[in-house]
Amino acid sequence: MNKFFILLFIANLSFAQNNITTAKIESDGKDGFHKLVLPTEIRSLSNDDLSDFRIFDSKKNEVPYYFEARSNQSSNTKFFPYKIISKTVVPNKNTVLIFENPKSTINEVILEMANSNITKPYSISGSMDNQKWFGLVNNTSLSTIYPEESPSGFSTVSIPTCFYKYLKIDFNDKKTLPINILNVGFFNSKISKETLLNVPYKSKSIKELKLGKKTQIQINFDNPQIISQISFTISNPKLYKRNVSVYKKATRKVKHKFENYQEQLASFELNSEANNTFDISKIFEKELIIEIENQDNQPLTLSDIQFFQIPIYIITDLKANENYTITTGNKDLNTPQYDLENFKNSISTNLPEAQIIETKQIKNNPKTTVNKTLWQESWFMWLCISIGGIAIAYFATSLAKDMNNKS
Repeated sequence: MNKFFILLFIANLSFAQNNITTAKIESDGKDGFHKLVLPTEIRSLSNDDLSDFRIFDSKKNEVPYYFEARSNQSSNTKFFPYKIISKTVVPNKNTVLIFENPKSTINEVILEMANSNITKPYSISGSMDNQKWFGLVNNTSLSTIYPEESPSGFSTVSIPTCFYKYLKIDFNDKKTLPINILNVGFFNSKISKETLLNVPYKSKSIKELKLGKKTQIQINFDNPQIISQISFTISNPKLYKRNVSVYKKATRKVKHKFENYQEQLASFELNSEANNTFDISKIFEKELIIEIENQDNQPLTLSDIQFFQIPIYIITDLKANENYTITTGNKDLNTPQYDLENFKNSISTNLPEAQIIETKQIKNNPKTTVNKTLWQESWFMWLCISIGGIAIAYFATSLAKDMNNKS
């Protein structure tokens, strides 16, 4: 019985201990709506859904706000032509186009051609010296293309992945007139990144798993962090192509026993022909394990690894000469409901910026400025549990006495 109440007391203490984080707002001293970037430190010390985030003025009144999250990228696609070595047209027979492949490997070709409504058969071969040719694609038809908004268009031709320096496309013109090929090349999507927030890590350790032919990288943060992007800088070797998996440590129950295992969070491919920056589904973890599959290759030389998160902006109405305080970390709070949320579409996105400064963490802060109803208080919940425990113990004792008396 005494042990029961001791456990309840300890649980109540641990439940009541919230590590409250506070910060201040520094603005331009003007009235009106402002935009604040939520620092990674505050975000890591808050609930995942930021339900515990609050802004107060100097009189401890809640200041309404809303969050605005933005996409981290926009795509700008540009066509890059290959060098055409020769273009030979034999009337009523064929059109042969030879071009140089500047890549180490290639698996598709983009053709830019004048509009036509002709289905054209073609074959593709490859060569290392522009003399001896090897077959890749045989007797495949090119689809018609004639976009209304332009006199020319693009068509993608797939080929088996190969390493040939020269490629030859042979169009069959026996039944139809030749089509006008303007260019051969590829599209490169240049992604312009909005300013992402760099997420610093506390420690990094690298070890080689020779038995599994893997490199394992363990990353530790001070607190659980939101990760939206991972970027690698590889200095050696010059050419590589490795599969990568990102894990977290987890526990699962198997046959009435708990066991530790690694739960996969993301996977991608490091490639010497890519920038090796990867957008991933949101991760919220304190520790990450990254494994690179080396197979029979030497381990990669990792010069740098960086973690980023998509910024979240706080939109709020600030007054000049007013002091504002931010609090977060109270895990008992629910998401606030402000009228301001209903008017965010009418508020300009071009707002002056304010800064969140002087972030501090206070352990077991008893002064919570948000009023809660009686049944939301932690002490009330534990009081009910205690009363329930006493009642159960009483009836159990009475039942035991009755059974002893009957016996």
